[in-house]
Amino acid sequence: MPSNDARNLAQAAVPTVAVGVLAAVVSAIVAGGKGAIGALVATVLVTFFMGLGLFVLERTAKSAPQLFMMMGLMLYAAQLLLMVVFMAAFKNTTLFNPRAFALVLVIATLTWIAAQTRAHMKAKILYVEPDKTGQPS
Repeated sequence: MPSNDARNLAQAAVPTVAVGVLAAVVSAIVAGGKGAIGALVATVLVTFFMGLGLFVLERTAKSAPQLFMMMGLMLYAAQLLLMVVFMAAFKNTTLFNPRAFALVLVIATLTWIAAQTRAHMKAKILYVEPDKTGQPS
């Protein structure tokens, strides 16, 4: 993974994991150990799906830039659909607190999107390809 891709991933993943850990502490206080487990599972799930989506999107941007916007919209729709599927699948589980799981899933997803947006806005992206020979064309 090139350094710019790794930087984008880190700038989105680190705040998401930090919010997830904070949410796990709050969930442990409010809902006990099962709340903390639900919060941690939700954080891992969001980090995995959104990180995988970012990886696929950046690969698409390099190999087929004309598909970038369509792929981005499709990926976000698929990611959010997968989150809803997981929330529905674990609605009545006894492994962890489903309410803490659902709440942290939403909070972590919004944190990822906000952090990724901030990282993109702060990135120094060239919008004109510099001439490789160094001579004006």
